[in-house]
Amino acid sequence: MKNKITAPTTTDQIKRTWHLIDANEKILGRISTEIAKLLMGKSKPYFSKNLDCGDYVVVVNAKEVKVTGNKEEQKNYYRHSGYPGGFRKETLAELRKDHPERVIQHAVKGMLPKNKLQAEMLKRLRVYSDNNHPYAEKFTTK
Repeated sequence: MKNKITAPTTTDQIKRTWHLIDANEKILGRISTEIAKLLMGKSKPYFSKNLDCGDYVVVVNAKEVKVTGNKEEQKNYYRHSGYPGGFRKETLAELRKDHPERVIQHAVKGMLPKNKLQAEMLKRLRVYSDNNHPYAEKFTTK
């Protein structure tokens, strides 16, 4: 049995589509893995690790995403401003109240590869806290 040798994927072969995901009453981790796979393009037949093959993803109803267990009070998000005393900590409930879209963005970022392509993949992720988004014309069927 001979191995079929295929030519490597080039950037002109990459076709990007738009995906709309409703996060209403869905588990944060489960929906984040689905979004990460779409952003990386893992389901495409021409997937390559060294190229950005992924699609555009629009997530709506980010404030309605669910978590299991006691994560609402126990899960913490940390950041530092770079100045002395600039360490900040907030819980998932506090972050969801002020910026619900950052909860999904942070979860998806952790599931993407830690290389130079991560920032390019995250540029194609659009998260909205409610059902309104400016990309309705991208999802119309012809």
